Amino acid sequence: MAQYTLVATCSFGLESLVARELRSLGYDELSVENGKVTFNGNERDIARTNIWLRTADRILIKVRAFKATDFEELFQGTLDTGWEGFLPIDAKMHVIGKSVRSTLSSVKDCQSIVKKAIVQAMRRRHHVARFPETGPLYKVEVGLLKDVATLTIDTTGNGLHKRGYREESGEAPLRENLAAALVMLSRWTPDRVLVDPLCGAGTLAIEAALIGRNMAPGLLRTFVSEKWGQIPGDIWRSVREDAAARINETSFRVLASDRDGKVVKKARENALRAGVGDFIGFQKLPIEGFTSSRKYGCVISNPPYGERMGEAKEVEDLYRSMGRVFSKLDQWSFFILTAHPRFETLFGRKADKNRKLYNGNIRCYFYEYFGQLPPHRITGRMESRG
Repeated sequence: MAQYTLVATCSFGLESLVARELRSLGYDELSVENGKVTFNGNERDIARTNIWLRTADRILIKVRAFKATDFEELFQGTLDTGWEGFLPIDAKMHVIGKSVRSTLSSVKDCQSIVKKAIVQAMRRRHHVARFPETGPLYKVEVGLLKDVATLTIDTTGNGLHKRGYREESGEAPLRENLAAALVMLSRWTPDRVLVDPLCGAGTLAIEAALIGRNMAPGLLRTFVSEKWGQIPGDIWRSVREDAAARINETSFRVLASDRDGKVVKKARENALRAGVGDFIGFQKLPIEGFTSSRKYGCVISNPPYGERMGEAKEVEDLYRSMGRVFSKLDQWSFFILTAHPRFETLFGRKADKNRKLYNGNIRCYFYEYFGQLPPHRITGRMESRG
């Protein structure tokens, strides 16, 4: 098999989680930078990481990086890349780009230059005047950062957050990979009760159940590189079969509720499509009605932010209600993602820790309130963590 330099891209703030996931899959030689983690792998690794990574955005093949301060340098650097090792003669090429703090700031012109250079390189290799571009899609990106051009090919297609189970999610939904990240940051395990009392589309509960079952998040979807000749179908089939065999049937139940019955119905349908319907208990219930006699529980939630006109007072009242309800839950841990600047004041309690994360383009903070762990888990440095 061929060896590639692979890049797992992600939202800012999630790099350490992506690195943790890659190490758990056996990839030890990692380079962690803002918004990406670089590692080495072959065709099977492309399939494995696309199917298994929960918190990444996509998997790219890094083709080449070189200095480019003018269009000639960009053209020659692209031309001198061995594209015939990546693209078949009938490849459908789509070039995208971005430029940050670089002399070449016109992204559209850079895309055009790169496409021309790739076509000329392919002509030189195959000795044909025109290419049909009727084959599989290869999305090439030229990324310019501080005058260094990096050429990559996307192996994922639709972003990894699109698991395939969520058909309707309402406005400003929480992305699936961010939801998985919140569950991982909470350190939740299936031996504790987990609740999302403002569940919306059910994404947090579903991602937690997928983690609890050890179910690969990409198991139910397809990827653009499945149509490439470089990665035989039996590799994808083998990786999927292995992932299916690793699903466990651990007995646990995640609880999810919302005051809107129609929303709860859609969330339940999403869970069934994800294959975790039997592991989540859905209920129509306003936050004011939530209570529990259980100990050592964990709440993870992404409440409304109050950004729409007329919602500010309603959301502030909601946060006050959350503070009153959660204050009655002794020994519980709470993890709340919101963009509201006064959350802690309205909630009535300062977080033990908070971290900046992005829900799409919205800058949010993940407020962490650490309760007690179950007695059998209170060991070493984890004893004060949620």
